[in-house]
Amino acid sequence: MLYDHMETLETLGLNFLFAAIFFLIGMAIRDVLKQAKVPPFGQRIVWLVLFLGCAGFIVKGIIQVSWEGAGIG
Repeated sequence: MLYDHMETLETLGLNFLFAAIFFLIGMAIRDVLKQAKVPPFGQRIVWLVLFLGCAGFIVKGIIQVSWEGAGIG
């Protein structure tokens, strides 16, 4: 039974790995911004770029799932 769902488990595991990596990157950036005493405008720009990277990854996943469901990809 587990072998039948191996592809699904791999996909979920990879998605959780990427989520954990994004979280750790965010924590590292937060620490660097605090220690460097970056002004608020610069902090907002850094967080915006990080958010757009995460949002792009999420949108890519949604598009991939919808295309596979429609038989396109």
